[in-house]
This record gives sequence, structure tokens and C-alpha cells, in this order.
Amino acid sequence: MLDPQTLYTVDPDVRDSLRGEHPVLVHQLDGYIDAGAVTRETRAFLLEHCEHEVLAEFDVDQLHDYRSRRPQFVFDTNHWTGMVDYSLVLHKLTDANKVPFLLLAGPEPDSQWHRAAAAVMQLCEDLDVRLLVTAGGIPMAVPHTRPTLITQHATDPSLAPGNPIWIDRVQLPGSFSHLLEYRAGEAGILARGFVAHVPHYLAQTVFPQASLEVLKRLRDASGLEIPLDDIELATTDNLLAIAGETASDNDFPALIAALEEQYDRLREAGAASVPSAEEIGAAVEQFLAEQDPPERSR
Repeated sequence: MLDPQTLYTVDPDVRDSLRGEHPVLVHQLDGYIDAGAVTRETRAFLLEHCEHEVLAEFDVDQLHDYRSRRPQFVFDTNHWTGMVDYSLVLHKLTDANKVPFLLLAGPEPDSQWHRAAAAVMQLCEDLDVRLLVTAGGIPMAVPHTRPTLITQHATDPSLAPGNPIWIDRVQLPGSFSHLLEYRAGEAGILARGFVAHVPHYLAQTVFPQASLEVLKRLRDASGLEIPLDDIELATTDNLLAIAGETASDNDFPALIAALEEQYDRLREAGAASVPSAEEIGAAVEQFLAEQDPPERSR
């Protein structure tokens, strides 16, 4: 393997400001399942509501497949006036109590996963990171009118009890964030993840209810102080928007009623019907193939 350290450059002043802080690292990367835009919206919320500066930048030319995900160029009349390129950046953020933490944001690498993961682990060791956390969303047959369920996972299984859907053992197409959590466990660093169950009929839209729930879990797991007032207001607006957009759909109330009945029955029983490994794998692969950039429902 080529030297992982040559994949990134670090701002030494920002790095020195983190000495002795033992920060949390949140990793929110594009490219895998992102039902309800949970990964994207969680990342955007943290960057919008926390002071931040760049700690390290990765060399995306070594990691990115430009023909798979092309940068956007602006054409004006007869010439190119600009471009929006991809970047993979490790930010230093501060919470409401001025406690620093880290956010790895951008597209997951298209190549050199093991080298890139080794680079992140080098940074974790150098900065004495105490916890890695990630969050996302998956499409499920659940109604938007009930509380969002969360499936959690961790390198310490005792920290991820009571998941709403029981899965014994299954193989799935993986993400770079999965690899980071796996490598963190090998390195003896605690890592946790929270996956929101997004109503399947809203999977391609922004669903702030799910983002709010994973942000609560992220806040509780990390001890960071992150005010959530703005996203709580967004959930109310979103429910009103869904009601308005579905008012003329005569079939929608029956669909919601059936999902509510199933949700309530399974919550009362404390378990859910178990899909087969083949069904889960097929659902993940289909969603990855069909995923488009989410649009807000309002």
C-alpha cells in the first residue's frame, strides 16, 4: 500500500488547537443509501449551526471517479464561467459550549478504500479521537405519522441494544463509513452509527423527522451540545407539506392506515417480521441503483 499520509494535507495550526481535546469525529459521506437525505441534511445542519474551519483536505483526484460523478460547470452564453467540484474535507467544528469536534464530509472514495481508511485512522491516532459517529437513513415500510425508528450499531455491541428490527446475520453492499467503523473497532476506537427508518414513499425527498432523530442520538452519544430548534420547526412544516401534497390522493389514507396498524402492532409486540438476507440485499442494491439527488417536499 502507498503511504496513506500522502493522501491528505493538514493545517498545522488547526491541528495544534486540538491537542489534548480528545475530539469526536462525525463522518457523513455521500455515495451510499441516503433515504430522506439524512446523511446530507445532518452534515449540512452541523456545518450551518456550528463554527467550523478546515483541518485537513484529501486529494480527491486520487480517490474520485469523475466519469461516475461529474462536477457541475456553469455555461453562460458562449463561455464557461465556473465549476462546482468535489472535495473530501475534515472540518474542525465547535458546539454551543465551544467544545471542538470533527466532521469528515464529502463523497466517499471511489477507489483506494483501504488506503483512504488508513489515512483517516492516522488522523484519528494523531488527534486522539475518542469516538467515531455516523448517521443515515434507509427506506422502510413505516408511516410518517409515527415516531421515526432508529437502528443502531457499534463496535461495542452493548451500546446498541433494542433495535426495532431484528436481523440475525446478513451480507450487504458496504459503504466507506462501514469500513471506517470496522477499522476503528480493530484499532480499539469506539465507533457508533444510527440509521433512521424513512417511509419508503418519502425516501427520495428530504425527511427532516429522520434527521432530527439521528441528530438527537448523535448528540447523546457524543455529549456535544447541538441546539435542534431549527430542525424541529422544519419537521412541523414538512408534515403540513406532506398533508397538502397528498390531500387529493384518494388511495393515500388507506396506505397510511395500513402502515400505522403494522407499526403499532409490531411496536406492541416488541419485534418485527424478519426479512430474508436476499430481500434485504436486493432492496439495498435497488435503492442504490435508483437513488437520485433528493428534493425538498416543500
